[in-house]
Amino acid sequence: MDGILPLWKERGMTSHDCVFKLRKILQTKKVGHGGTLDPDVDGVLPICIGKGTKVIEYLQDSGKIYEGEITLGFSTTTEDRSGEIVETKAVDHPLSEAEIDRVMATFIGKIKQVPPMYSAVKVNGKRLYEYARAGETVERPEREAEIESFQRTTDPIYNEEAKTQSWRFQVTCGKGTYVRTLAVDLGTKLNYPAHMSDLTRLASGGFSVGQAVTLAQVSELMEKGQINQALQPVEEAMKEFPRIDLTAADWQKVKNGQVLPMKSFGIKKMPANLIAFFYQGQLVSLYGQHPEKNWLLKPSKVIRNEIAQDPHA
Repeated sequence: MDGILPLWKERGMTSHDCVFKLRKILQTKKVGHGGTLDPDVDGVLPICIGKGTKVIEYLQDSGKIYEGEITLGFSTTTEDRSGEIVETKAVDHPLSEAEIDRVMATFIGKIKQVPPMYSAVKVNGKRLYEYARAGETVERPEREAEIESFQRTTDPIYNEEAKTQSWRFQVTCGKGTYVRTLAVDLGTKLNYPAHMSDLTRLASGGFSVGQAVTLAQVSELMEKGQINQALQPVEEAMKEFPRIDLTAADWQKVKNGQVLPMKSFGIKKMPANLIAFFYQGQLVSLYGQHPEKNWLLKPSKVIRNEIAQDPHA
C-alpha cells in the first residue's frame, strides 16, 4: 500500500498516537506523518504510507492553513489554553476592530519568532519541551516564518466579567510557523498578555478538510476493502513542484540514478524546488542541481525503480 492519507486528527491524541493506531488498522509498519499537530489541536494531518514515506519531508515543508481564536488578558506557559497562567492584565476597555486589524496586518510577510518552550525544537540535543517539563529555561534560537495572510474572521467578543477579549482568525503560513507564538506576539503588540485559545488546521501538504477522514472511517474503509477511496496517490504531494514527463530512454537513465544535463530537458535555470520526474503518469524521482556542476541535475530522492500498473499497488 502506497500513498497519502489525509487524516482528520481529533483532539486529545498526539500525531504519533495516530501513526501507531494506523499501523494496526492498515496492517503495515511503513507509516509516518507529514507535520506534527499538538494534542489540543484538531485538523488535517497528512499520513504517508509505503512509498509515500519518501515524500514526508516535502509535506512538512509545505504551507498550512489554520483557523483559531486569540484571547487577550492572560498568557500561559504553553501559549495555548492547556497551560498554566503566567501573566494577567485586565482588558478594561475593549479594543476596536480597526486597531486589531491594523496590528494583525503587520505580521504579513516574513517575521521572526522565538519557538515556545513547549515545542519539539532541539537545543543542545534536547527538545525544548523536555527542558520545560524539568522546570529549566534555555536560550531559544530565533527562527524565520512566513505569513501569507492573517485575518480576523469574527467580531471581537468582550468578556466584562473576566476582562478578556477574544476573536477568531484564519492564517495561511509557511513551514515552521508557531501559531501559538503568533497569538502571543500579537498580544504583545497590542500591549496585553495573550494566548491561542483554540486552533484547527484546515489544510496541510496540499490536502484540505474535504479530503480528510477520521480513524473510525479509515477502520471502516479497511473492513470493506475500500481504503483506496481515501488514499491519495504519492504524486499529489508533489503537485506544486516543477514536473517533467520522461521518455522511455530518459526513464532508463533516471531509473539508474544517472546525473543528467539540464539542457536535455530545456532547463536554463534551476527552479527553487526540486524537479519531479514522472514516467507513465507516476512519480519516479526528484532531481536537484548538482552541488559542483551547476549545469547538471543530480538525483535527490528516488521514489520508484519500477512502474506498477496501479500506482496504489
